[in-house]
Amino acid sequence: MQLGLDFSQVQELVAGVDEVGRGPLCGAVVTAAVILDPSRPIIGLNDSKKLSEARRERLFDEICEKALAWCIARAEVEEIDRLNILHATMLAMQRAVEGLSVTPRLALIDGNRCPKLQVPSTAIVKGDSQVPAIAAASILAKVSRDREMQLLDGQYPGYGIAGHKGYPTPVHLEALRRLGPTPIHRRSFAPVRVLLND
Repeated sequence: MQLGLDFSQVQELVAGVDEVGRGPLCGAVVTAAVILDPSRPIIGLNDSKKLSEARRERLFDEICEKALAWCIARAEVEEIDRLNILHATMLAMQRAVEGLSVTPRLALIDGNRCPKLQVPSTAIVKGDSQVPAIAAASILAKVSRDREMQLLDGQYPGYGIAGHKGYPTPVHLEALRRLGPTPIHRRSFAPVRVLLND
């Protein structure tokens, strides 16, 4: 259900929803939904990409402590390969909203489309730099996925995953050619698919 409304006027029980990890060649796509508490403001919320890693880590803890409700969800590599990245992202967003301990009156989704939800929703392009709840969601999703990439770097050494977080950098592409895909690589993404078909 889409709503045309002025989201700046809606303060109560609004869930911000964002994702991280649509572009990487490996790992899950991670989403988060956050309902901020207007009585417990969090200073410095912004698009996670515009914040330093140390700042994101501090805000992650503050968001988890002060938010009325939050949920981090995901779609796994197998789901991405089966559904495609867009549908897998929508599924992960749906899981994040449904996982909230408080039902929001409205979900504001970063981007240009909304997942199927049981609550009213509207999409906001560049929402993570306009809506504090979406910015909070972007921080939870990014910190969570980055931590996971650090762990996967230990499991799959030689790919540089901790550095590039799975994105198709020259280092990652060279390692893929040299070492071949791992179980966490997305088979449906062209650079991985090409190697598998060689």
